[in-house]
Formats: sequence, structure tokens, C-alpha cells
Amino acid sequence: MRALQITELTGPRSALAFAELPDPEPPHMLTPDGGVVVEVHAAGVSFPELLQSRGQYQLKPPLPFVPGSEVAGIVRSAPDGAAVRAGDRVAAFCALGGFAEVAVAPEFLTFALPGALSFAQGAGLILNYHTAYFALKLRGRLAPGETVLIHGGAGGVGTAAIQVANGLGARTIAVVSSDEKEHVARTAGADEVVRSDGAWKDAAKELTDGAGVDVVLDPVGGDRFTDSLRALREDGRLVVVGFTAGSIPEVRVNRLLLGNTSVVGAGWGAYAMGKPAACREIGAALDVMIRDGVVSPIVGALLPLERAAEALELLDGRRAVGKVVLAVREA
Repeated sequence: MRALQITELTGPRSALAFAELPDPEPPHMLTPDGGVVVEVHAAGVSFPELLQSRGQYQLKPPLPFVPGSEVAGIVRSAPDGAAVRAGDRVAAFCALGGFAEVAVAPEFLTFALPGALSFAQGAGLILNYHTAYFALKLRGRLAPGETVLIHGGAGGVGTAAIQVANGLGARTIAVVSSDEKEHVARTAGADEVVRSDGAWKDAAKELTDGAGVDVVLDPVGGDRFTDSLRALREDGRLVVVGFTAGSIPEVRVNRLLLGNTSVVGAGWGAYAMGKPAACREIGAALDVMIRDGVVSPIVGALLPLERAAEALELLDGRRAVGKVVLAVREA
């Protein structure tokens, strides 16, 4: 099969090289007793792959290796008892190996892809939407009628969080940096949009009659963290998803005490890998939202596999909107 490998840890422009490799076969590293073999049509591009190209991600396979954590395609084979079978359209989280024509994923992270979604959309379904549901519902305790402020509202996680929050019956305020990104956030379904380069905290306060928001979802980090705490109402929750801004903020805990607020971590990967039942429950909840028309992944750049370095550089330069996807076969 044709595949892209990371051959050196020098960044996205020079780290990737094509190779002809044998088709992978089960078992999968997350399920030693089996796995689903997927003929890949589209592969999602995420920050883990960008970090892996520099050796900065916590998962550090020996060189060379095939990156790519999520794919969509057609099942070639599946273990007995799996919810999918040969010939099914699926979206899958494979952790590694997605930038290739064939990948292997654990059965509990392989889901039937509804006909309403394309392969390109399926390649953006698992990592972002499972993270968003886990962060908002399970960690942030977001309830119907509450208001959530979402940083990075035009990115892959941000657009997923807007749609999942809508599906949970919440009001959404997206934080973005440009007119283009405002359009993407509104297309995703944001009720309100505020600008990251302005007084977004004050704007969020005004939109909640001075009370503040119930939940802040932050995949960005950096210097806006303190204002995120200030944007919360009493009993508000700031849910930390990642640090795409590059710097990891620190919190003065007296702010939590005085405001009766919480900072909550939401690391979906570490949580999900050992909890197959929880993964299936999240998948089922998202299926309902897809059927209801609330969840429909927004694909930004759709590039051929040969332009994977360019795709990673879109993330690196914070120029990506929606989900960046590689077309491996027809996407």
C-alpha cells in the first residue's frame, strides 16, 4: 500500500516521505485480540500529527512510522461480534497509521458512517466530536438552557463543540479572530460570535446580562485563560481541552475560591482508550444528533495525500477552519 511516514523529527515540511508498505493486519495496539481493517478513503489531520512531526507528542513511536489518528472508508474485515462488517462505510479512530491506503482500528472506536455524511466528514467525526461530547457533557456537565463560550470557534474542535452543545440544548457563544472564521462558526450553528482580538470577555458578559457563562470550552490556552475564568458565572466550569496557542497557562486558585468556579481537564484519549462501553455510548449519542441534523462536520481544506505537509502547516499557522482532511481515495 501507499503510505506517508514520518522519517525524521524536523517539522511538517521535511518530516514526511512516501513509502510502499505491506497492508497492515490485526491486532491493533489498543485491542490486542483484534481490530477492524479499513480501506481508507479520507484521513483527518489533527494537532497530534503536527506535534509528532517534531517529536513533541506523548506518543513517540520509533522512526519511521505512519501518522494519522482518524480515518473514514470501507471495512475490509472485522472481528467476530463487531458492530460493523466487511463492506460497511465507517469512521474510525486508529491512533496511528491513518495516512495510508489501509489502516487498522479497534472495534470499539469504529462506527458506521451515516449515509448523510461524506467520507471527508467521517474523517472529522471521531476525534473532534467525541472530544466535544466528552468535554461538554461528561466533564463540563453542560445542561439544557445553559450558555457555553467556545474558544477557537472556527476550528475542528470548536465547530464540533458548537454543534454538540446545540444538540445538548445549550446556547453557544463562539470566539473567533476574523470575518472568515465568524462565517464558519455561524455556519456550524453558533448563536453568538465574539472576537478574540477585542473585549470578548465583556461581550460575553453583555450577552448573558452581566451574569457570565455557565461553561467555557478552551482548546487554545495561552493568555486568555484568566479572562475565561472571569467570564464564568457562579458555579461555572472552565473545561481545558488543549493548548493550540502553544503555552500552558497557570491558574491562581484564589480565583476559583472567590468565584465558586471550577477548572476541569478533559483528556478524551486517555479516558476513552480503556473504556469501550463509554466510547460506544458517545457514538450512540452522536448518531442521534446526526440523525437530527445537528451534527454535520464542517470540512475546511480537503487536500490530496501528497499535500499532507501543507495540511499540517495550516494547523501550525492557525489558518485552518473546520476540519482539515486528506483525500486518500475518493473522499
